[in-house]
Amino acid sequence: VHQLFSIFTIMAKAKKPKHVAVAGNIGAGKTTLTEMLSKHYRWIPQFEDVDHNPYLMDFYDDMTRWSFNLQIYFLHGRLNQILEIQRGTETVIQDRTIYEDANIFAPNLHEMGLMSKRDFDNYFEFFSTIKTMVQPPDLLIYLKASVPTLVSQIQKRGREYEENIRLDYLKKLNEYYNKWVEGYKEGPLLIIDCDKNKFGENEEDLGEIISKVDGMLYGLF
Repeated sequence: VHQLFSIFTIMAKAKKPKHVAVAGNIGAGKTTLTEMLSKHYRWIPQFEDVDHNPYLMDFYDDMTRWSFNLQIYFLHGRLNQILEIQRGTETVIQDRTIYEDANIFAPNLHEMGLMSKRDFDNYFEFFSTIKTMVQPPDLLIYLKASVPTLVSQIQKRGREYEENIRLDYLKKLNEYYNKWVEGYKEGPLLIIDCDKNKFGENEEDLGEIISKVDGMLYGLF
């Protein structure tokens, strides 16, 4: 029995994840799920620092002028987070990934005419270089939500700078998200349908996510 226990311990340690990431559109519930899973698994949470972002208010006032600055700021912050995760020994759960900035937000800004081709090309080439230097997450959890669900959740949290987000902006982001997730090949992926799963309000729904995460990260057989 002791020998069997040792084998399981070794397997569990070998399978210990280092980096779990939560992806999803504005208002999908990334921060809420990150908090809940970090509490359940005793993982270290890493959040996007929206309160101290020096560009966010300016960006929502004048997107064309500040889009490149904002995206570079996000990219730098996310790279720092990943390097910290790779240097550490604990499991970290990250609220939003480095991939989303480059595959969703920047291309969307460029397509909407809010970021010039020169700035977008410069940004994307910089991201492509960074991507070769970092490891992908051990598990990516994608929170998929329709625009009405996103709007309802954005209104509930009442952040001042989000009051002027346009519906067409959220819709375009959703299209980019779904396209990115369909082509995601970096590692294991778990998709949660947030129109049906209300993990923020319902313990059973959260339990369903936890059992899926258990299976994907710790399934021994």
